[in-house]
Formats: sequence, structure tokens, C-alpha cells
Amino acid sequence: MTALYDHLFPAYRDTASMPDDERIDWLRRDRWMALPQAGEALRRLEDVLTYPQRGRMPCLLLFGTTGMGKSEIVNRFAELHASSYDQRAGLTTMPVVVVQMPPQPSEEEFYTELLLAMNLTEFEHMSLRSLRSLSRRMLAELGVRVLVLDEIDKMLAGSPRQQRIFLNTIRFLTNDLKIPIVCAGTEDARIAVLTDPNLADRFAAFELVPWRNDQAFRQLMASFSGLLPLRLPSQLDANDVRQRVLNLSQGVTGRIFRLMEALAIAAIRNKREMIDASSFDDEALLLPLVSMQVIANTNRTLRRRVA
Repeated sequence: MTALYDHLFPAYRDTASMPDDERIDWLRRDRWMALPQAGEALRRLEDVLTYPQRGRMPCLLLFGTTGMGKSEIVNRFAELHASSYDQRAGLTTMPVVVVQMPPQPSEEEFYTELLLAMNLTEFEHMSLRSLRSLSRRMLAELGVRVLVLDEIDKMLAGSPRQQRIFLNTIRFLTNDLKIPIVCAGTEDARIAVLTDPNLADRFAAFELVPWRNDQAFRQLMASFSGLLPLRLPSQLDANDVRQRVLNLSQGVTGRIFRLMEALAIAAIRNKREMIDASSFDDEALLLPLVSMQVIANTNRTLRRRVA
């Protein structure tokens, strides 16, 4: 039966044979796709990981619009360098630690999140000095080679004094432990790091830019044609389809993926089993985030015309 689905990549042909509810469940699950920008970002992260220790360690800022896949990239990086336990030595190593920034960028909250990211829980009622000391010791004992701070732009929620203290904390950790630090976030993350000239000088920047209607985007659409478990060939390479996807998503990776998921689920439910230009005619199929963005853009245009 899978021979009928030769429009799909071989690894996904069996998925197209599954019942409708199982295919829909499959579509809703997270999965990694090796996108060009994500691949380049991972290569930059690998360069940071393999950098030899020296007095002034290089750091990396990974930034872009919300939904461009920053968290997915750093989590993928952590998965590729997962913690391991050496039974003979009785030691656990954790090459990469990913810390999500707390809503309030205080030192105490930061060190608490850092210890939790290293799987420690027995540190309640500790003073700030003790939390700082324990964090430094565990980073060294676990052999951490890269510390990733995700959603670093949350730092801007703090007062100017809190922001300065937090930036000093980042500089202190990279100096003290001689490990690179990776900061990930939105455009505000770049602004946050630039507020400290001494720290900004250490950071190389990698921006995840929205998709455009170019060859890379055509390849992305071709990938969707080959992996979405639909039983008939889709027409995602048509220019009007590509442009419609870009218009609805503003080229943001997360929105593109959710849009394609919604269209594929609709194609399964309505028995069309394919996606083409007419698939976009039903406005009820648009995802909430996409719909709100389109409505917001429309309202802004109308306000400008009225003014």
C-alpha cells in the first residue's frame, strides 16, 4: 500500500497509511526539522562548545522574532550533548546547561533556576551567597562547558539596578569558570546585552531572520510536501501558495509550522488529502495566532486610512 504514497519521503509513507485520528495525533507532536538557519545556529553553538579555555571566553547571542525557533535550537543543542553518568568514576557530566530566565531577574531567582536546571532541589532557605557558591561549585563539578540563558530579554523586566547586577553576574560566571555563555531571546535580548559594553564586546551575534520567498523557502515547502502524511500530492511549490503562507505567517517559523499543521489536519478531516491554493479559502482554518496577527495588521491599516 505504501507504494501509493511515493510523493512522500520513504520514512513517512507508513504514517500516511495510519487511521485519520493517528495521523492527526502524529501531526500535533513536536519533531525536529534540520532547517538551514537552525543548522547554522547549531554549528555556531558547536564552535562555542569546542573552544579551548582561555582568559576571555567567547560568547554567543542568538536572537530573532518570537517564534523563529530559538528555544528549539538550544534544546536540540542540549539534547545532542545530554548529561551522562560514569559508573566507574561515579561522576555525572553535563556539558550543556540550559536555564530559562526567571520572570524577575534577581540574582536569587537566577541561581535558583540554574540549580534546578542542574537537577538540584535541596537548597531551600539558602542565602544568596550560599546559592552563588553552590552554583559555581556544581557548574565546575558537572564539567559544564556551555551555559545557555534562554529568554534573556526577560532581564529588561527588572529595574536598571537589577539589570546591571544580572549582567555583572553573567560576566562573573564566564570569567570565574572560563566557560562560554550563550544568550537567546528576541531583539530585546540584543538590546539587553548591549547595555553593558564590556559584556557586549564578548558576544558574537547570530540572528534568525524570517523566511522570504526564495530557494530556501521552496526547499522548506518541498520538505512539507514529502513529510505531511497526506495521501495525495500537495501543490506547495506553487508561487501563490508560498506567498500565501508567507503573508499569513510573516515568515515566522513557528507560525509556518502551525499553519501547515492546521491545513494538513483539515485535509485529512475533509477527505481532500492534499493542500493547494484553495485550502486557504476557509478562514476558519487559520490558526489563532495567525488570525490575530492578520486582524491586527488589518486594523492598523484601517486606522492609518481613517487618520
